[in-house]
Amino acid sequence: MVTKQRQFQVAFRCELLPYLTGLPLGLSRKQAKDLLRFQAVTVQGKAAVRHDTELAPGDVVTIAARAPVSDAALERHGLRIVQVDYAVVVVDKPPGLLSMGSEREKEKTAYRILHTHLQALAKTPLQQVYIVHRLDRETSGLMLFARNESAQNALQRNWKGVIKRYLAIVEGVPAQAQGTLKDRLIESKSLMVRRVEEGGELAITHYRVLRAKRDRSLLELTLETGRRNQIRVQLAALGHPVAGDRKYGAKTDPARRLALHACELKFRHPVSGAPMEFHSALPSRLRALIEGRAPRQS
Repeated sequence: MVTKQRQFQVAFRCELLPYLTGLPLGLSRKQAKDLLRFQAVTVQGKAAVRHDTELAPGDVVTIAARAPVSDAALERHGLRIVQVDYAVVVVDKPPGLLSMGSEREKEKTAYRILHTHLQALAKTPLQQVYIVHRLDRETSGLMLFARNESAQNALQRNWKGVIKRYLAIVEGVPAQAQGTLKDRLIESKSLMVRRVEEGGELAITHYRVLRAKRDRSLLELTLETGRRNQIRVQLAALGHPVAGDRKYGAKTDPARRLALHACELKFRHPVSGAPMEFHSALPSRLRALIEGRAPRQS
């Protein structure tokens, strides 16, 4: 761990990552990558550098001091960072954790926990986290945050081009193996969402059955729109509510949680334009339901 700021002058042309591991600091590849991930390394004063940034003779590489920061808060709340760079953060959220603050809860949220964690790592209160989209409290899986306003604006501006897939275990077996659900939805003051014939907002969800048992099915769902509770309301209207979704009519709760998981995110990086793709496996407690095993009550 670098305990004080250090500067080095490059003697020959090379890439940044091998240069860092070759310095007399004893950095492992993982430690060097962590320094890059959290912008602790600058080249000629520029922080937007990558592991493959080309260094030229005479360039000055500066490594900022880093005090060790515990991941205990993330681990305690079951929040896992999947990817982080200078513009975006992708996390895997557990069920039961709010995405962002509400009137009743301000601190125990994915946003606040991540915000505090990154501020500690960056050692500056100027570090910010910006919400790009939300998951329901009861839903687990992949969430995307931005690290600055321009990245947030770019991601939200191009949100229709983002591929968002979910896995859901539903009650019963749909008559059609695949299909598209189209509804107009409105939200009441009590935060209940329902279908209406006119008005509201259009919601479109594509589904396909991956596995089916006598009393439940595993569905893959791809969102074309992103309305609150969209998947839950539309599957309930189809006659196959998500298991554990008492709010929208489920009669069973075999995993003692909502059986809905955000499993895939595909988008273009808001700065570089590079394609980004992330996957999160169905949690073991939900996987057990479709494999016929008793879910672990962890």
